[in-house]
Amino acid sequence: MKILFMGTPQFAVSSLALLLDQGYEIAAVVTQPDRPKGRKRELTPSPVKAYALERGLTVLQPEKLRSPEGVAEVTAIAPDIIITAAYGQILPKSVLDLPRLGCINVHGSLLPRYRGGAPIQRSIINGESETGVTLMYMAEGLDTGDMISKVEVPITDEDTAGSIFEKLSDAGSKLLIEWLPRIAEGSITRTPQNDADATYAPNLSREDEKLDWQHSSRQLFNRVRGLNPMAGGFTYLDGEVFKVWGCRIPQASDNELSPDWMAAVPGSVLELGAVGIRVRTGDGSIVLTEVQPAGKKALAAAEFAKGARLTPGKVLG
Repeated sequence: MKILFMGTPQFAVSSLALLLDQGYEIAAVVTQPDRPKGRKRELTPSPVKAYALERGLTVLQPEKLRSPEGVAEVTAIAPDIIITAAYGQILPKSVLDLPRLGCINVHGSLLPRYRGGAPIQRSIINGESETGVTLMYMAEGLDTGDMISKVEVPITDEDTAGSIFEKLSDAGSKLLIEWLPRIAEGSITRTPQNDADATYAPNLSREDEKLDWQHSSRQLFNRVRGLNPMAGGFTYLDGEVFKVWGCRIPQASDNELSPDWMAAVPGSVLELGAVGIRVRTGDGSIVLTEVQPAGKKALAAAEFAKGARLTPGKVLG
């Protein structure tokens, strides 16, 4: 069975690694083109490309898979099956129809909920208590194909998008290996999705990363976790971008605030100390634990508070 594997982020590496470790033939790997990253904007390969090259695999990087050139590259491989895991591009019908065993996707949500490109981040931002992986046949629509199997993964308050990516990466690779022999045999019972239950998880925008202090403490806590470690949440401090990488909801053991704190506008700094920076929210307060001022590295909020000209009453945003 000749496999063409498509993926881009770290989420996909586990599936590719397990396929190789199980002795499957990977004819080629398709991933996104190298993109500029960091302050120097240096071209950087995707995690999947880096891993594939380490394993001596052929790597293809069409700018647009839908282009005649992209389709021709894939067609030349003549795969028996195409497996995708967070590839980041929609496959055209000409590619979907190419392999005799079909195109299989390892999707990071419990379909039909959270179809789209950012299911993991948005499940945390929306306060879900669980997510999972769906193994599915691909169709022309956005994550609309028939399902093969699912596995559920809980989301705890300690989780970030980064930790859930790792958990789903592991769960998804195991699910793929479990079902691949039956896919090859053609002994699969396909389960159509109920479109009436579908929800969508579009890619995150800059606006999604902005922290609205009018929101509840829980909403802000979930948003920060859902944006870590990819982009981070941000607000403004003295007109400059001020990122928030970590926060927590206050506990009963935290310091009691002065009686007038509830009169403060959302975004107001209420307290600075060893626990971090406490900020007024729409329904209470939240403690920032890791921040990143403009042009600086991320650091503990308590450390930032020591050296910054930041006092109670300052308003973020």
